[in-house]
Order: sequence, then structure tokens, then C-alpha cells
Amino acid sequence: MRTFLTNMVWWQWIVFAVVLAALETVMPGAIAIWFAASAAIIGLLIVVLPIPWQWQWIGFAVLGVVLMLAYLNYRKKNPEKEEQPTLNQRGVQYIGSEFVLIEPIEQGSGKAKVGDSVWKVSGPELPAGARVRVTGVNGAVLTVAPV
Repeated sequence: MRTFLTNMVWWQWIVFAVVLAALETVMPGAIAIWFAASAAIIGLLIVVLPIPWQWQWIGFAVLGVVLMLAYLNYRKKNPEKEEQPTLNQRGVQYIGSEFVLIEPIEQGSGKAKVGDSVWKVSGPELPAGARVRVTGVNGAVLTVAPV
């Protein structure tokens, strides 16, 4: 094994890059792809420059870490914008909406008509029929305030 690692030629680095890129498809987190890019760069670099095997491995490791940290820094500064940020968060979709209470809010709890369903609500004491605005969500309970 030592002989293999100390005598890697350019095409072996490219194969190693392909294996790491394939590994990225089953690993979460966008980590292996940067080491795959690093391996590909080292493979292409040793086509042009004869680099000792120790420096090849050091370059692979350092370049992989640098690429990964650069990507994480970029993602931190430029987060992905979701098309539907409230998907699967039905209660959050109702924040700011107005509804009518079908049961009074007594001791902090009541019910409101939301579309064709009924949701539990929490808020100040209000009679049935009062209009309320959703101000937040606590699990499956809408937090409301009078309109």
C-alpha cells in the first residue's frame, strides 16, 4: 500500500477525484466534492510539474481544506433563497392573516375558522365571532391578537 501511495501518477489522482465525487452523492454536507476537486487539481498539476509524493499529499490535503472553507464562507455570505420558505410550515403561512373566532378565547385558549378547518388559538380573552390577526405560531396553535 505504501508503494501505491508514494508512486501515484496523474491518472490515479483523476480516478481518485472521480471516486471522491461519486462518494459525495451518498454523503451529506458538500465535503467530499472539494477534496475531489483538490485531487483533480493535483492530478493535472503533476502532468506539468514533477512534484514529490509528499508534496502531492500535502497539497491535496491543504487544497481540499482551503476549497471547503472557501465554499462554507461563500454559503455563509450568500445563503440559498427558497422559493417557498414556509412549505410544510402551515401555521407560519397564516401569520398576518385575519380570521373569525368560532369559540371564545377563555383562559388563553379558543378556536378559529381557518379556511375550511378549525385551528386552536391562544391569546387574550375574546368572545366568539371576534376578528383576530395571527401574530405567531406555537406548534399547532396559532397565537392571535384582536383586530
